[in-house]
Amino acid sequence: MPQAGYPATRLRRNRRADWSRRLVRETTLTPDDLIWPIFVIEGTGERSAIAAMPGVDRLSIDLAVKAAEHAATLGLPAIALFPNTDSALRDEAASQAVNPGNLVCRAVRAIKAEVPDIGIICDVALDPYTSHGHDGLLVDGEIDNDKTIEVLIAQALVQAEAGCDILAPSDMMDGRIGAIRAALEENGFTQTQILSYAAKYASAFYGPFRDAVGSGQQLHGDKKTYQMDPANGDEALREVALDVAEGADMVMVKPGLAYLDIVWRVKEAFKLPTFVYQTSGEYAMLAAASERGWLDRERVILESLMACKRAGADAIFTYFASEVAKRLKDAR
Repeated sequence: MPQAGYPATRLRRNRRADWSRRLVRETTLTPDDLIWPIFVIEGTGERSAIAAMPGVDRLSIDLAVKAAEHAATLGLPAIALFPNTDSALRDEAASQAVNPGNLVCRAVRAIKAEVPDIGIICDVALDPYTSHGHDGLLVDGEIDNDKTIEVLIAQALVQAEAGCDILAPSDMMDGRIGAIRAALEENGFTQTQILSYAAKYASAFYGPFRDAVGSGQQLHGDKKTYQMDPANGDEALREVALDVAEGADMVMVKPGLAYLDIVWRVKEAFKLPTFVYQTSGEYAMLAAASERGWLDRERVILESLMACKRAGADAIFTYFASEVAKRLKDAR
């Protein structure tokens, strides 16, 4: 419908006052939109700073429980756990991934015992457990898709048994969603949700994360044979379509800000819960620039998260989750 021109139409009228801007705001951000990633380490009372992620620490299980309690009081619906496995326990077969007593499974049990109503998301991938730092098994110098899936199934089952609510395969192996869904059904985990990292790109934004989980120095080569080419957009839609057909309940696009066009396309095409991961590299850039006074920390964080929501994201993995949730809660 054609609009009247100036001066009958003055778009600044709606921007004139704070109450008016709030009244006509198209996109909103609440704690319900945020998922807090937490890095877990062995020990008791242990807190280890991550140099490349100012303000983010690795936490021992007891402190991770306290973090989960804090998340619940802030109204965050879920946390995501990522283990930093002792290097002595990493091997080519990723054997710790399928150990029911591994670090992440113990963390899930401890958190569920104290904070039963918060959702727990567990990464399903082998990079925290392999001696070579890859998300899959290396056979003759290449990632073996089908052998990796066999291990991912076993990993998913021990995490579900521990009490994980949402399994999040981030490995990008072909066919793993269908295989994991079938295994969950066969073993009685019919209510366990799957959040597929359906469009995960071979990005340079993951560096600080790999240091946080201890896989960065372990990594041999790169992950370009299984993670997506940053140049491709149509391929992302194919990946999502396959994972949805195989039983994914939700899908993820990763990284965030540099891939919001993909978020938009996925949400428009599939109309299903679409998540985005504001990566460690994105966090590091904003946090470091803010520390130096180059950016207004509060405003730039909220703006970056609002951009994710505006692009169509239903939820955002962000290391700023607790900080932002507190700010939003205090502003009510």
